[in-house]
Amino acid sequence: MKNLNEKNELPENYEELKKHATRASNWRERLDAVEELGQWKNQKIIDLLKRTMNNDAVFKVQEGAYRQLKKIGEEVQLPPRKKGDLIKGVAKILVRIKKSLPEGHSYEEFKEKLKKMRLDVYDTYEGDKGPDFDKWLESMWAAETKR
Repeated sequence: MKNLNEKNELPENYEELKKHATRASNWRERLDAVEELGQWKNQKIIDLLKRTMNNDAVFKVQEGAYRQLKKIGEEVQLPPRKKGDLIKGVAKILVRIKKSLPEGHSYEEFKEKLKKMRLDVYDTYEGDKGPDFDKWLESMWAAETKR
């Protein structure tokens, strides 16, 4: 790992990292970009990291931006973990996907269709729920089956 670049420079791949840091459908890519951007101390990067820390839907990415900002000497406070729906109307989105599948479909078919139709939803909740994602998604699917 290179030392922190304290000059007012941007990395050569700044535009690419910026794109990755804001890509809604891949929280791992956003986290990787945040980690790399944190190697540079530049106002554009600081502003991007602050936006990410305050607005990313996945708390792990918010934490990553917070750590990088602290590392480069910024006085910041980690926002509280969001409660409730991370994506507005997620229950309706899941119902629509479920209704688009044939009667008697499996949970796996539902999960695959969600991934294909709404990767942003899939990715955000997968990043937020971590190892509990499948349990959460299956419970959401099962709840809609009973209605």
